[in-house]
Amino acid sequence: MTTQQTPQQPTQRPNAAKGTASPKGAPAGNTTLSGGAAGADQPAATRGRTAIADVVVVKIAGMAAREIPGVYDMGGGLSRTFGAVRDRVPGGRPNVGRGVKVEVGERQTAIDLDLVVEYGVPITDVARDVRENVVAAVERITGLEVVEVNIDVNDVHLIEDDTDSAPADSRVA
Repeated sequence: MTTQQTPQQPTQRPNAAKGTASPKGAPAGNTTLSGGAAGADQPAATRGRTAIADVVVVKIAGMAAREIPGVYDMGGGLSRTFGAVRDRVPGGRPNVGRGVKVEVGERQTAIDLDLVVEYGVPITDVARDVRENVVAAVERITGLEVVEVNIDVNDVHLIEDDTDSAPADSRVA
């Protein structure tokens, strides 16, 4: 029998209102992981502060989700359409943050992902693997505690067989 661990922190989403996650002088949209200390008598590793922009968490989560087999694409229908057009433009780069929304507090973050999965893969397995990989990557790289990763599977990619798409003998010559 397994027991479910309850988090030490409240399970509510972190407060990500502008200005609440950043100390004085830090730009909005950043979170400060350590307030830091000043002075030559302090250890070098603690001198100053570390701020992480929300977009950093978005990119890390997007890359980690895309690493999982069975994830075909990310984002809702409209964002995927615009992304496909932009990706075809010469010099256009894929947006790794498409389909990722984050709320970042002082020490915690909550992440929402919109996925398109490959047809035939067990969706619950893909969601579990994505969740584990995103939590591990964000916590390892940023030091933030990930309190939740919500996954919306909004489409299934159907693999088209090229032999079926070949035109049959035409009736018109």
